[in-house]
Amino acid sequence: MMLANFILFQVGWFACVLGGAYDRPWLGTGFAMAIVAWHGGRAPRPRAEMILVLLSAGIGATADSLLVAANWVRYASGTLIPGTAPVWLVAMWMLFATTLNLSLRWLQQYALAAVALGAIGGPLAYWGGARLGAMAFVAPVAATAALAVGWAVLTPLLVRLARRFDGYPPAVVTGRKLLAQHA
Repeated sequence: MMLANFILFQVGWFACVLGGAYDRPWLGTGFAMAIVAWHGGRAPRPRAEMILVLLSAGIGATADSLLVAANWVRYASGTLIPGTAPVWLVAMWMLFATTLNLSLRWLQQYALAAVALGAIGGPLAYWGGARLGAMAFVAPVAATAALAVGWAVLTPLLVRLARRFDGYPPAVVTGRKLLAQHA
């Protein structure tokens, strides 16, 4: 289950970025939404998991819209409202949320690892998107610094929210049965 989660996130990431790069933002977004729906449908606690996904979408839309408003980044396509993050990027935040209680669950035990992963992985993902043509850095230094700080703060926040809204309890993820279910 965790390997499938990791692979689907990677495939969804590429679908969103390439859709954005080639002026087909709805293809990547649709693909990402299919992954999110499949993920939610498999969750033992789908309501909790979908709350996490929606919170992540709101947090991500806000964070990335701030970068656009500061004129530090521009996106190739998919922006519905001028000055905001494109729809495919918000879909990617939703995809990221699907990893928090599965393939990235281990971050729940290591707050500093969540900070480090966010500070390094966040900006690298955006630079990858830029290399593929989905976005451009207008102010590369300012944007990269903002991404590093933003993701260093938001990754532990999202991990904390994942603990609160856990649609995949650890016993389900590891394949163990909960003793409370049989009591």
